[in-house]
Amino acid sequence: MVGGVQIGALAACVVLFVPMVMAGWHLSRNKMLFFGCSLFITLAVCVHLTPYFPSVSDFATSFSSFVVFDHRDSCINLVNQIIWDVKPTHRVVNNTSFTPNYYYEKNWDWLKSRKLDACEFQKLDKSDASDLLNGSWVVVAGDSQARLLVVSLLSLVLDQERVDSIRGDLFKRHSDYDIVIDEIGMKLDFIWAPFETNLTDLVIKFKEKRKYPDVLVMGTGLWHMLHVGNASDYGVSLRSLKSSVVSLLPFSPELGTDGPVTGSVSIRSPHLFWLGMPMLINGMLNTEEKRLKMNDLMWHAYDRALGDSKLLRQTGGPLVLLDIQSLTWNCGPRCTLDGMHYDAAVYDAAVHIMLNALLIESHQRL
Repeated sequence: MVGGVQIGALAACVVLFVPMVMAGWHLSRNKMLFFGCSLFITLAVCVHLTPYFPSVSDFATSFSSFVVFDHRDSCINLVNQIIWDVKPTHRVVNNTSFTPNYYYEKNWDWLKSRKLDACEFQKLDKSDASDLLNGSWVVVAGDSQARLLVVSLLSLVLDQERVDSIRGDLFKRHSDYDIVIDEIGMKLDFIWAPFETNLTDLVIKFKEKRKYPDVLVMGTGLWHMLHVGNASDYGVSLRSLKSSVVSLLPFSPELGTDGPVTGSVSIRSPHLFWLGMPMLINGMLNTEEKRLKMNDLMWHAYDRALGDSKLLRQTGGPLVLLDIQSLTWNCGPRCTLDGMHYDAAVYDAAVHIMLNALLIESHQRL
């Protein structure tokens, strides 16, 4: 609607101001009136004939879409801008060595600025998160980082006692996990998928079964870095994954596809997220192999491969980034014990980033 109004306003400006400019050229009043009427009639005819010319109609539609979603897309680009306040809370004396230890309180919030304030980002409570995810099928696939994200998501929508009771099943090594939260009709699947080829196979399986989750969160890289150690191969795998993901979308002019998903019960696209890799603190990694293979040079090569793959929305791809890199970098070494897996506060922030992106994409307000 906004796009149509703006196009009409543009046409009105043309009709109004072009004759005025021509009047400045000392044309006679009759000639100016004749030109203005002719221009108005021509524009009116073009507006009525536009639906019969697909290329023109598509252009108008794309222009309208751009106008409607410009603010929404800008907020998606800002949703990862989190700041941290990490400070020691109280001192505890170790009874054996009498050395001081500190607990750290980790608080986070969105950066304060006019642009971010306009987006109205918010920390959701249990009730709001449950309303947003009500009736949804959420799939989180990846490595241990993805598993920690699942813990934070469940901790938001369930009481802590229930989370503690399922923690053992959720943390079985290299295993899948699923749960149905009957109170809100939400189904959550965690898929152990440490390599990019595992994610591609998962996406292909969704397409073959013609059944798609409402929310799909994926993220890998650490296992490939440790066990393969080839950033170029990682980039090739990500491009293959991107091609498979694009095939899930009902339409995407930017990505060169259009038309509904074949066999889908709905043309609505899944909400797609990429869980970025954390910053690695090399000196804190717990094995010599990790410290040798997962160094800063290799990490940055893998990060560049992700950018070059065009998988992320910010580079023209289909997935919204949950920027674990930024979250872990800003939270720092006081937020991790092994230089790779970070405290719950980091993944809690990632969950709220995801939920706010869902609010933006689904045009909802709480």
